[in-house]
Amino acid sequence: MIAGRFGDEDELFFEVELIADNGLELLGDALLDTGFSGWLAMDSQDLEGLDWIYIRRQKMRTAKGEFNFDLYAGKIRIDNQEFDIPVHVGDGVPEVLIGRQWLKNRRLVVDMAAGVLTLEAN
Repeated sequence: MIAGRFGDEDELFFEVELIADNGLELLGDALLDTGFSGWLAMDSQDLEGLDWIYIRRQKMRTAKGEFNFDLYAGKIRIDNQEFDIPVHVGDGVPEVLIGRQWLKNRRLVVDMAAGVLTLEAN
């Protein structure tokens, strides 16, 4: 189980580790975006230093319309487990985002009144 935190505007944040190709681990918060259908999205400037392998360009529908993203083979650690996942990289992505793919193998518990936010393995 991974405990999250609520942002100033009730956003849902979870701590993740991005793992660079050389093994360097970068700890940070990722915003859960249920409108994003992928695993992970990030701004192109955040990709620097991770040395992930480029796969291809992919069009994706977002809340602001259709955009082209560069798809990379990335590695992330969440809930003490490492995952090799496709990462959507583009210009202007405001936060590191985790998408609803995580909800296919994790249970999201949100109880704002009680201050509970968790993402746990099924």
